[in-house]
Amino acid sequence: MDEHRDRFGGVEPICRTLTEHDCSIHPSTYYAYQKRPMSARALRDAELVPLIVSIYRDNYSVYGARKIWAEFKRQGHQMARCTVERLMKAEGLVGAVRGKKVVTTEAAGREAERPPDRLSRQFVASAPNRVWVADFTYVATRSGTVYFAFDVDTFSCRTVGWSAATNKQTPLVLSALEMGLWQRDRAGNPVTARELIHHSDAGSQPGLNRLSQHRLLESRVGVR
Repeated sequence: MDEHRDRFGGVEPICRTLTEHDCSIHPSTYYAYQKRPMSARALRDAELVPLIVSIYRDNYSVYGARKIWAEFKRQGHQMARCTVERLMKAEGLVGAVRGKKVVTTEAAGREAERPPDRLSRQFVASAPNRVWVADFTYVATRSGTVYFAFDVDTFSCRTVGWSAATNKQTPLVLSALEMGLWQRDRAGNPVTARELIHHSDAGSQPGLNRLSQHRLLESRVGVR
């Protein structure tokens, strides 16, 4: 009634319409309900809901009732698990289900523009610094999701660069590439942009997708 009273001209017209359809509600019943104070349970729920929502969002919206209830206990709050389940259901909060994909490392859809595959799926290199393959993944922790990016030289299967971050933005993968270039330069085996192909799959971040593999290395090594 609160939602539609302005549209239908008040409470009385709504009550008359409901009564005509065998759902008799008197206006006095509505006004008495409005004046009734909140119950102890409703007051307690109003205090707990913001806490539940905060924990849920702080943990990337993947915590279910069990983990949120456990976090409440760690913080010193007293609450029944069934209460957490009831309030989460009322707020439409659903935790991650085991076996279902929740976190993704793919940044663009199938329709997004991508650089060409210069390897043609042939990942065997004839020498070091000829083919680097880049990828990144994630690990779920109590504090949240941590993303790891890495570059592998396919000649030796050695990880030449890596980086970690709490987000999957472009600097995550660029930092891994820059570390690999720095490592090889420090070891006296500098990378030459004309020889190296830096290959990433369709799940790479926008900074890699927008630049071709060759242009990206040119921008980092300084070769034109």
